Amino acid sequence: MEPANNSNVHVTEFILLGFPYLHNYTFLLFFIFLMIYILIILGNASILVAVSTTKKLHSPMFFFLSNLAVIDILAANTAIPKMLALFIFNDNTISFSACFLQLYILHSLGVTEGLILVVMAYDRYIAICSPLRYTVIMTSKVNILMTATSWITSFILIGGAILKTLELPFCGPNRINHCFCDHLFVIRLACADVSLHTYIGFFIAMTVAIVPLALVGFSYAKIILSLLNMYSNKGGWKAFSTCSSHLTVVIMYYLFIGIIYASYRVESGSDEFHAFGTVLLTTLNPMLNPIIYALRNKDVKETLRKCIIMKIFQN
Repeated sequence: MEPANNSNVHVTEFILLGFPYLHNYTFLLFFIFLMIYILIILGNASILVAVSTTKKLHSPMFFFLSNLAVIDILAANTAIPKMLALFIFNDNTISFSACFLQLYILHSLGVTEGLILVVMAYDRYIAICSPLRYTVIMTSKVNILMTATSWITSFILIGGAILKTLELPFCGPNRINHCFCDHLFVIRLACADVSLHTYIGFFIAMTVAIVPLALVGFSYAKIILSLLNMYSNKGGWKAFSTCSSHLTVVIMYYLFIGIIYASYRVESGSDEFHAFGTVLLTTLNPMLNPIIYALRNKDVKETLRKCIIMKIFQN
């Protein structure tokens, strides 16, 4: 569909431009993202299998890790298949409804991941600072309640923002300078003043990033202060080492978030930088999460090793 200036024309589809500055490397991009996609599915599926089949991993921390794996799989399946079709088949059109659905799911999952990281930080806080009360506090009911709250809150919050965006008139330009639908790029195509929507979107984005980060930081500050106040904290610092995987994932997650928000402004000069950040968050983050937990967590690594060995011998 060609761009039009007639306000009576309603856009029925969008055209994804991908990475215009890398159009000569579409096959290479296809191969890279295909490998990333395979690693995401295999890595996170392995985490789910390991947790569900190993009694030793039936604990709150690994329950939350399973949710993280589900989020990563859903995010990958929402964005990457369309990216692959764009790179290899030049299938660059996406319907209006599919674009907004993709936008809604990706942003909701991003917020959910941030909240799950908060819940995991709280789990580590209770495990280290109140180990004798851990099983009393972190019951199955509490774990499910905290997880369900994270999912529901995210999808309701983002749903409200998406409904507000749908009120905008889309009657002209329909070319998105990205390889999937992103809020910043979509609202720029509206045939209206989007300054307020841009600021609202930025405010929501900053809120759902800063508040979880502050809660994670508060949890770890309490953990460190608690350990420093102990006379004999050798065991405590050993317990703190179990947080290394979670801390690494948090740092990586907010590194990608930082790249995105650093470019969250209306001027077009930051488009490539913003697109780069969202792609990293949507693809590399889900790929690296299971690798980090597999490499830095002895229980997960041992379980996955046993699963692989059993699979080899069964064949």
